[in-house]
Amino acid sequence: EKVSNDQHVWMSHGDSVTELPAGFSAVGSTDDCPVAAMADEHRRLYGFQFHPEVAHTVQGITMLRNYIFTICRAEPSWTEHEMLENILQEIRNHVQNRNVFLLVSGGVDSTVCFALLEKALGKERVYGLHVDSGLMRLDESRQVAETLAKAGFGNLHVADAQEKFLEALSGIVDPEEKRKAIGKMFLEVKEETMKSLGFGDEQWMLAQGTIYPDTIETGRTKHADVIKTHHNRIPEIQKMVAEGSVVEPLKDLYKDEVRKLGEDIGLPKELVWRHPFPGPGLGIRILCELQRAVRDAGETAGEAHVLPIRSVGVQGDQRSYHHPALILGITDLQKVGALAPTIANRLPFINRVVTLVGGDAAQLKTAKTHRAYITPDRVKLLQRIDADVNQIIREAGLYDRIWQFPIVLLPFGVDDKESIVLRPIQSREAMTVDYYPLTQEVVVKIVERIRATGSISFVFYDVTNKPPGTIEWE
Repeated sequence: EKVSNDQHVWMSHGDSVTELPAGFSAVGSTDDCPVAAMADEHRRLYGFQFHPEVAHTVQGITMLRNYIFTICRAEPSWTEHEMLENILQEIRNHVQNRNVFLLVSGGVDSTVCFALLEKALGKERVYGLHVDSGLMRLDESRQVAETLAKAGFGNLHVADAQEKFLEALSGIVDPEEKRKAIGKMFLEVKEETMKSLGFGDEQWMLAQGTIYPDTIETGRTKHADVIKTHHNRIPEIQKMVAEGSVVEPLKDLYKDEVRKLGEDIGLPKELVWRHPFPGPGLGIRILCELQRAVRDAGETAGEAHVLPIRSVGVQGDQRSYHHPALILGITDLQKVGALAPTIANRLPFINRVVTLVGGDAAQLKTAKTHRAYITPDRVKLLQRIDADVNQIIREAGLYDRIWQFPIVLLPFGVDDKESIVLRPIQSREAMTVDYYPLTQEVVVKIVERIRATGSISFVFYDVTNKPPGTIEWE
């Protein structure tokens, strides 16, 4: 009903149905997947080999509506107003007579969470703590404190923990270990702060702005594989969740729903539509390398060169930690982007595709990875570049068109210099993502500003969608 015979759907699974179960017939197929959808009309059972819930499946919501309201005959009684009231009541029921301690990054998730907690419990029962980890964007902690105070959040405090975080990350290279170390350090700062204020554990709960994609990617839904461990899903936090001492008002919502909720409760536009920023901050945008590797970008896979750097992705339903492919000789971003799905699908050891937009391609032959960790100098370099890039896209009127713009620092270059990856994306709910093609004029301005630092050999542009590439490189 109201569904076209030919339509665009989003398929990302590595498995497929080769033999139909008894009673089922194929009702949808693609060139590569003969059973993309199946049905047992007699028993009213249906199965999809694609994702109807994501924006890239154009008629997916119509399919889900047909199933819920036509086949299951459920009554459409839910409203957005009821969702807000239900969340507020769930907070009250869960928290009861306790108070709540919330770690506030200043991003939309934690900000909406903060507002909901205050609305449900009152300002005096919610203690907001912003931790300056030293991994924030340039001058961000000061801006967060000022912006939230201006928006009416009175019970917000800032803890300077820069040295603690950098010490905790010293010598760590693996992306998963970095995320876990950062999550553990946030918890330690929270516990130190509570102890210094005389807050007893029995009177206080921890609140988090966890949203549904965080839970899926950490493998905490019933049949999910771990793609990456979010800092708010480390084992210590999971134990607290199991004990009922964590409240997560947004845990069942996607990013677009969180933003709508933020608008409904009256939060300012600049808070609701701020670009998402990962909880671990620049810690997962500064890639590290344990050894000096005398490898270059000369290995080839068809038309693609393989870079000697690995990043996190999602292929099928599972986490991947593979190499990016570098495409040279094509300057049109959209043409490179058109090649990316074919390359990633055909080469299982590739989970991203990038193109060179800054630097001398001839020097790639002598470029090397070098030993690098998260250090104050590397953090400052990325903070400066991140601020410059964001200034340029704001001046070009592109900030609101781009959903998120990760900028990644790679320990790869000539004479121990670094490289930068530009990763502007478009999305609605963070489950699926398209890369955003900046104009050549804007790219040139960005590259000129980056190369002016004198510390960068190459600037790459990530043209990978999600899947196979996650939003962040780690």
